[in-house]
Amino acid sequence: MDLKRVVVTGLGALTPIGNDVSSYWQALVNGVSGAAAITKYNPEKFKTQFACEVKNFDVQDYIDRKEARRMDLFTQYALVVSEQAIQDSKLDLDKVNKDRVGVIWGSGIGGLTTFQEEVMAFAKGSGTPRFNPFFIPKMIADLSAGHISIRYGFRGMNFVTVSACASSTNALVDSFNYIRLGKADIIVSGGSEAAVTEAGMGGFSAMKALSERNDSPETASRPFDKDRDGFVLGEGAGAIILEEYEHAKARGAKIYAELVGGGMSSDAFHITAPHPEGLGAKNVMKDALNDANLSPEKIDYINVHGTSTPLGDISEALAIQSVFGPHAFKLNISSTKSMTGHLLGAAGAIEALACVLAIEHQIVPPTINHFTDDEQFDSNLNFTFNKAQKREINYALSNTFGFGGHNCSVIFKKPD
Repeated sequence: MDLKRVVVTGLGALTPIGNDVSSYWQALVNGVSGAAAITKYNPEKFKTQFACEVKNFDVQDYIDRKEARRMDLFTQYALVVSEQAIQDSKLDLDKVNKDRVGVIWGSGIGGLTTFQEEVMAFAKGSGTPRFNPFFIPKMIADLSAGHISIRYGFRGMNFVTVSACASSTNALVDSFNYIRLGKADIIVSGGSEAAVTEAGMGGFSAMKALSERNDSPETASRPFDKDRDGFVLGEGAGAIILEEYEHAKARGAKIYAELVGGGMSSDAFHITAPHPEGLGAKNVMKDALNDANLSPEKIDYINVHGTSTPLGDISEALAIQSVFGPHAFKLNISSTKSMTGHLLGAAGAIEALACVLAIEHQIVPPTINHFTDDEQFDSNLNFTFNKAQKREINYALSNTFGFGGHNCSVIFKKPD
């Protein structure tokens, strides 16, 4: 069968460095760090006392107070960015066939804030189980997609992908496949996460996954730097409207980029550590390239997973060199997590946005906080350290890898 073409027609962003797409992009290009001391609770007893929080967010600016109380923060974030993306797409909701509009969202953890609050309240009580009747609907990850579809009356496929830090890229790949198979005209896709809580920070800290650079939070996320000591936890959301090409063209939509390939693989190695030779990362990039029917030489920019962990950065760089060969040294590579921190299940969404915007503006955002070269990386690789670079970008690839060995990649193309 002939596969449909899939394009990007709307964007939404709520990140630690900008609460809309324009401010997010400007901060990326200017190398702004979103890391600072935690404000959501008193972190003084924790080994890591900083994170990349969303700033100046008041849910009542977007959602009615009574309605918002029935949602966890990650769902509130999802509704905010989906509204941004729908508005940006200029969809006429009275004219689209809502039976053919779906929502496929990603979240690695879901309602951690709600879960923590309810359990702590129970533990402090008399032992009588008095839970909020919205406890479960607020907590479970699929309610983010459910709320989006209910709000707009979208009656197409509706679910949430959960594959740890690969969740929202997983959602994009699934959305891509459903549209090109003709199962939907439009899918609202992306991801959201709100895990900057005592439980979230404490859990990742116990795993020795987080940076402990409390004296300099803004320089703590250091992908590919010799002195990297772990990732910085972030929060927020990103939304992308994916649409069948002819459908978008018929309504005169602005097309930001075309989604041309998606890959998925598993390391099948360890619950948290990457494969030391980057085997799963190699396979997923090859899968995405094959899906797009592209040679490696066509890729201009890779937004890497690049979390700033000692092992993860090495395995990804090795995988890139293996897949791209000599062309690896002609690529621009950057980790925008150096600025946003790691948004877990929402990371893939905001990093896919970074790729789309890089194509639109023909600028590669930097990997900030590079101070010391690490001899474990080939010095000929261009990690776009510390300063954005202008270059021709026709194809951009985004990698996201998650605990459990989940790997997803997507490839975007400059529109015709």
